Amino acid sequence: MANEKASRMSSSHSDVSARWAERHPGLDTSPMEVVALLKHANGLLGRSVEPLYAGAPLTAPEVDMLIPLRHADDPVIARSLAERLGMSRAGVSKTLAKLEKRGFIARTPNPADRRAALVTITEPGAKAVDELFPRQLAAEADLLAGLGEDREWVLKALGRLVEAMESRAGHA
Repeated sequence: MANEKASRMSSSHSDVSARWAERHPGLDTSPMEVVALLKHANGLLGRSVEPLYAGAPLTAPEVDMLIPLRHADDPVIARSLAERLGMSRAGVSKTLAKLEKRGFIARTPNPADRRAALVTITEPGAKAVDELFPRQLAAEADLLAGLGEDREWVLKALGRLVEAMESRAGHA
């Protein structure tokens, strides 16, 4: 069944590539192979954890943002969170504002840099993460259980992908 889906995706990619080749001969559509699979995997991941957050006080992306704060020894600045999570500063700032308004984080002035607030998780934020994250982790483990012995290979390949993308991210 998994091979059947991969075959359908590959044939879909071939169809799209052929259509682009007709309209724009010489256009290299090979990046679509990787990007389409990444988007599909991300969608599957999102759908697997989505039910866990129905009626929850936080969303999955909010939990992802709170996790580094949950185990930080010192307050964190938003820029560090953005870099760590691979998000824009604007996106992080917007999410932090929502979390602060609901009492899951606190922001205080940074004496070293007045432009950057210090962010800490509050007790309600920590409690919510401690409740939700183990459930999310279990859903992710279930989703990835089919990797079996290929898990290490996938980790190496994804690590290499991130490394290559990070080295080019500033060149775009």
